Order: sequence, then C-alpha cells, then structure tokens
Amino acid sequence: MNPAVMNTCEQVRGGFSFDNSRRNNVLESSLSELGYRSPQARKTGTTIAGVIYKDGVILGADTRATDDDVVADKNCMKIHYIAPNIYCCGAGVAADAEITTQIMASNVELHMLNTGRPPLVAMVTRQLKQMLFRYQGHIGSSLIVGGVDVTGAHLYSIYPHGSYDKLPFVTMGSGAAAAVSVFEDRFKANMELEDAKTLVRDAIAAGIFCDLGSGSNVDLCVITAGGVEYLRGYDKPTTKGKREGQYRYKPGTTAVLTKTVTLLDLDVVDESVHIMDAE
Repeated sequence: MNPAVMNTCEQVRGGFSFDNSRRNNVLESSLSELGYRSPQARKTGTTIAGVIYKDGVILGADTRATDDDVVADKNCMKIHYIAPNIYCCGAGVAADAEITTQIMASNVELHMLNTGRPPLVAMVTRQLKQMLFRYQGHIGSSLIVGGVDVTGAHLYSIYPHGSYDKLPFVTMGSGAAAAVSVFEDRFKANMELEDAKTLVRDAIAAGIFCDLGSGSNVDLCVITAGGVEYLRGYDKPTTKGKREGQYRYKPGTTAVLTKTVTLLDLDVVDESVHIMDAE
C-alpha cells in the first residue's frame, strides 16, 4: 500500500492519542531546570445540593470561596441563573463555573428566541455535558442543574468530564459526603416545602461544619412552575459568638503537681573567655 495512504488511514483512526506525552515530559523537565514547575491541580472547596419536593426543586449552596488555604470570599453566589425556571449550582473552580453558566444562559436565551418555546431542563443538561466533555475535564466545573418545565421537575448532576446523573436528590463538592448522609437519612418523596427547605439547609450545614473548604452562609433557591424564589443568606449557621468573659489567668493559677530535676554530667573540653567591649 502507498505510504501516503497508510499515513492517512493512521491519522483517522479512533482511540486515544498519546503523542504529546513525550513532549509534556520534556517541557516539564526543562521547566524544573529553570526553577519552575508545571501547573498542578488546585484543591477547591464547596458544598452544593438539590432535592425534588412536592411542587418543584430546591437548590442549596454554601457561600465560601477559597484559594488554596485562603478564604477569598465569605459571601459569594454559587447558584446561577440559566433560564426563568432553570438554575444551576456550581462547584470546583469558581471562574470556570461562572463563565460556563453565563455561556449556557446566553445559548438558552438564543434557543428560546429561535424556537419560541421555553427550554427543557434535559436540553440544558445535554448542552452542558457536551460542552464539558469537549474540554475533557480541563474546565473544572461540577454542576447541579435543577428546574421545572412542561414535563415536570428535574434534577441533574454534571461532572467536569461530561458524565451526569438524574436523581431525586444530589450533592457535589468537597462537602458532598457529609451532605448526602443527611439526604439518605431523612429524604422522603413528595415532601412539603418547609420540610424540603429544612432538609437542604441541614445538608449544606453538614458540609459547612464537616469540610474546611465550605463555610459561611446557606443560600437556597426554590423553583416551581409559578416562579423562582432566591433566598440569599437563608441561614447563617456559623455566626461568630460573643465572648462572655475575660479568659486571663494569673501566673501560678495552675498548680504544679510534680517536679523532676535531671542532673547532667558534663566535662569541660575547651574553655575560652571573651572580653566584651563596653564602650
């Protein structure tokens, strides 16, 4: 077979390509020789959750934004607008989640203008997962999409690589393990509004108290067929307490129970005297 034809056939073959692996190793070694290091994955912290209740969907999120071990923002918004009856919680890299939801809100608006129909939650989820899959996880955005459309209430979780789940309750973020334990213990189908709000609040609070990357306040977003209620600062479980007294003690307040003196046998090997200049 002609070599050119063979090369063409090889180029269109499917599967993964590892052609850049050697290049990446060379770049990384050259950077280390110059005192630099290649970019590393950054640890992020968030607790987001959602639940389907009797009349719609409730989304919840904490409000702490972290940069490594620094709290960058104590009251950031993690529940983003997509469409009039569809909202999205974002975890992971804050900038990625913000721009991803903004792009999706713009695309959904164009879709509404072109079709003349309100969007479906499944359509929004499909576009989001296709976008994230296209970038193969390089967009560090974990999303919970919830909303109510003509087919009812829906709740999806979308992972950075494009996979997704559809469940009656979902949690994501570094505090997800603590939050999902609350759902698994107390979730019931067709819950009333106040019971569902309390459940989501307690799930986010569990993530706040059990995860160092989550903290500050609890935001809720109640979505029904009749509209959306965004409850900003719904609860503040970590309000700083008031100091009740002066916790200062005089020297000697704590009694010394035992005292032990250990003598060390030392031999003087070399001794020198230095006269200090007093002027």
